[in-house]
Amino acid sequence: MAAETAGAASAELVIGWCIFGLLLLAILAFCWIYVRKYQSQRESEVVSTITAIFSLAIALITSALLPVDIFLVSYMKNQNGTFKDWANANVSRQIEDTVLYGYYTLYSVILFCVFLWIPFVYFYYEEKDDDDTSKCTQIKTALKYTLGFAVICALLLLIGAFVPLNVPNNKNSTEWEKVKFLFEELGSSHGLAALSFSISSLTLIGMLAAITYTAYGMSALPLNLIKGTRSAAYERLENTEDIEEVEQHIQSIKSKSKDGRPLPARDKRTLKQLEERLRTLRKRERRLEFIENSCWTKFCGALRPLKIIWGIFFILVALLFVISLFLSNLDKALHSAGINSGFIIFGTNLSNPLNMLLPLLQRVFPLDYILITIIIMYFIFTSMAGIRNIGIWFFWIRLYKIRRGRTRPQALLFLCMILLLIVLHTSYMIYSLAPQYVMYGSQNYLIESNITYDDYKGNLTLSVPKRCDADAPEDQCTVTRTYLFLHKFWFFSAVYYFGNWVFLGVFLIGLIVSCCKGKKSVIEGVDEDDSDISDDEPSAYSI
Repeated sequence: MAAETAGAASAELVIGWCIFGLLLLAILAFCWIYVRKYQSQRESEVVSTITAIFSLAIALITSALLPVDIFLVSYMKNQNGTFKDWANANVSRQIEDTVLYGYYTLYSVILFCVFLWIPFVYFYYEEKDDDDTSKCTQIKTALKYTLGFAVICALLLLIGAFVPLNVPNNKNSTEWEKVKFLFEELGSSHGLAALSFSISSLTLIGMLAAITYTAYGMSALPLNLIKGTRSAAYERLENTEDIEEVEQHIQSIKSKSKDGRPLPARDKRTLKQLEERLRTLRKRERRLEFIENSCWTKFCGALRPLKIIWGIFFILVALLFVISLFLSNLDKALHSAGINSGFIIFGTNLSNPLNMLLPLLQRVFPLDYILITIIIMYFIFTSMAGIRNIGIWFFWIRLYKIRRGRTRPQALLFLCMILLLIVLHTSYMIYSLAPQYVMYGSQNYLIESNITYDDYKGNLTLSVPKRCDADAPEDQCTVTRTYLFLHKFWFFSAVYYFGNWVFLGVFLIGLIVSCCKGKKSVIEGVDEDDSDISDDEPSAYSI
């Protein structure tokens, strides 16, 4: 009987890993389509394309490991709170170590991408813009700037390795004993603290990116789908009127010099600006004519009702997330252990919709896996919508625009790095939405309960299953490896908590701004400073 149970368990685990393998293939296909969709066909570079696809895939694969982690710790226990026959101490430790090593590998690759690979490729192509620069000079300059990122990575690892999470019990210990204690703690954690500190630092940057882009994109994406774009024919009519007006203004200025008199300096500057404006308007005219006559525009017009339905669905999902996040944060504010613990909650006092839904779906594998994947993809799409609407900025200076089929290699690398950091923060966002689910999955543990029977005039002690929470004994409930990485340092958790409040505020501001803005242009705007657009790249994208 035990052999049959173990065989069934192994079969289900194999099925789970097969699904995970198929998910990896789907992630790689999605990343390839996603990057190819936005990169400039005129400035396409093989190395930057591979770098962008690989870095984005690593981020999504890391997020895909979260439901696997939750599934494994949940699968080791029965619903009555007892461990399964095959889940002895050694097997449980092997499963935990496998997931932990998976995180070690993926997080190490993320550090390599963020601090070495992506900066090197970015600065290499920055130097390539100079025609007189040789290959050797490009590589030397890229290595010089990349070295600075490598130093930052080394500092983060060192700080994380030697930050004293625990202190020696003996207050009279010498300085050498304190240093020795730090090295012993580092060895016992197998470098977990160092890697966790570095990843938490990147997640902190990802939180800022999520506040900037995702919070706004959660309102901009659905409302843009609902409102749609302006009519190409109407925009072309307006553009034609603007061309006629500018041409008349140019003719009136040129008429001042018909008798041979030179134009004043002010009129020369105005004439130059008007001629530049005329070139832009004619470029818009060509694009609008192309879009108006394209089959893609007619096809998108036929899909207009479907876009409205998707827009309504996305805004409802956004409101669901916002309500769940608000209730979770309010629960932490009222019932957590305080800022010094990272606002950890001992049990759930205020339930939110997602925290109740995920444990229910986990009973039917892999519905919870599918929901987590949908949540992650939703964050990716809303983040991309926010980046497209806002652009990539350095304080008040706009560095790049993100346009479909017209994004430069450097902007593409920036885009994938931002998305990588946002996806890192997604794990904590999911924890904020469903803390009990991320910590323990659907695990139960047994507690002693006294039941009084009047007929027998006595008490009977029974073991009753209870949902695992922060009060549960360590030997009865297994914490996910994800939670250990997220909450190794309490001060990061405290910052994430306050960041969630800022996220909610930015979402509300973005919702108001998106409601007040009018319909987008069918060509997404062609401005005088739009350096990413060329005349030989007509764009028919208007979704």
